[in-house]
Amino acid sequence: MPKSKPSPQRKPKHPAKPAGSKKSAAAAGDPIFAQPTPSPDPTSFKTPVTDQKYQGIKNVEPVPQPAGNAVEPVLTLAQVYGSQGASKTSAITAAGQIVFHCVGDTGSVKGPGTQSLVADKMVTDFSEDSAADLPSFFYHLGDVVYYFGEATYYYDQFYEPYRDYPAPIVAIPGNHDGVVWQADPETTLEAFLRNFCTATPQQSPDSGGLLRTTMIQPGVYYTFDAPFVRILGLYSNVLEDPGVISSENGTYPTLDQRQVSFLTAALQRIKMQKYAGAVIIATHHPAFTGGSDHGGSPGMLADIDSACTAAGVWPHAVLSGHAHNYQRYTRTVNGMTIPFIVAGCGGHSPLASMTSTLRTPYKIDNTLTLNSYDDTDYGYLRIVVNATTMSIEFHPEYDGGTTKTPDDVVTVTLATHIAS
Repeated sequence: MPKSKPSPQRKPKHPAKPAGSKKSAAAAGDPIFAQPTPSPDPTSFKTPVTDQKYQGIKNVEPVPQPAGNAVEPVLTLAQVYGSQGASKTSAITAAGQIVFHCVGDTGSVKGPGTQSLVADKMVTDFSEDSAADLPSFFYHLGDVVYYFGEATYYYDQFYEPYRDYPAPIVAIPGNHDGVVWQADPETTLEAFLRNFCTATPQQSPDSGGLLRTTMIQPGVYYTFDAPFVRILGLYSNVLEDPGVISSENGTYPTLDQRQVSFLTAALQRIKMQKYAGAVIIATHHPAFTGGSDHGGSPGMLADIDSACTAAGVWPHAVLSGHAHNYQRYTRTVNGMTIPFIVAGCGGHSPLASMTSTLRTPYKIDNTLTLNSYDDTDYGYLRIVVNATTMSIEFHPEYDGGTTKTPDDVVTVTLATHIAS
């Protein structure tokens, strides 16, 4: 809910904990995440955004094939950590829980200020006393750069803001990551693929000399498999509204059914393996939103529902960005209560207001309730999963790095799919 708060202040950085030195990582061919020494936030962009004559896009773009044309492309947390992967996943399993960050819409066209505030607070989560509470990765919900997914903006809007973030960053693309600027010779998602979908960790030409290496995702849709959790990420294409993952019976002839087939296969594998961990579906566009700038995506939701029905498996949560605020819904399906969370408040300004001031919980219909929202604060999700529960916390940046209490939290019991 909207509330009074102090004016945002730049916060001191806590020491980051990079995953290995430049020398050792390079020698082993391992990934590099953070800079070895934290540095002050910049006050301006190196390359100001000039392509701001953005207009609503009317046509979807083709979706790149995943590596090996796999029906279910899979990336594991162990692969992401390179030679440290086995020890990393063993430590998480021994600790009995995994912690990770999640948010979208981090890129900004006005300067680094708001994005840096969120990134700085995320870095403070690496100062926990217990190693079990340290985040293992950041799952980005799309719109890494604005307004168009051009390589020239990756330094200012991605590499520089997260230069001190000492863990992997994996992502699904947002609509702005896939939109092609009319004067840009690159094809849709070309810069995203170059920075997130390389065969091995590499120094990106877009990083401006910063040490973070590229990610090794198999594509723009894929299963991310980590201890205690699987995230099934979908690419919902370039329209402002709605999100689209299939042809929707010929409405979008540029697209095919690959992503629905992927989601169905991933869910069927979960059922076949009797997988007991948390299952999250991630899309950039939300199925539901009360924001003033964007609407929901009923066709995309129908595709997701069809895959879940065919597999007989439903997610424990659905996470999205796109609407530039925080919203948490509960959807009731077959006796399960599934959180649908919008976290598009990662730094893009301005924040989007809700269409009206609502007292929550607000019952929309017999299956859907808006439980909580915040349309005045930038922030991020901190998600904690163990063998029996998943807790999704919303942390606004204005609380500062020493405040660890979330402003909103929902806990899902994995065995029953009941949220409380």
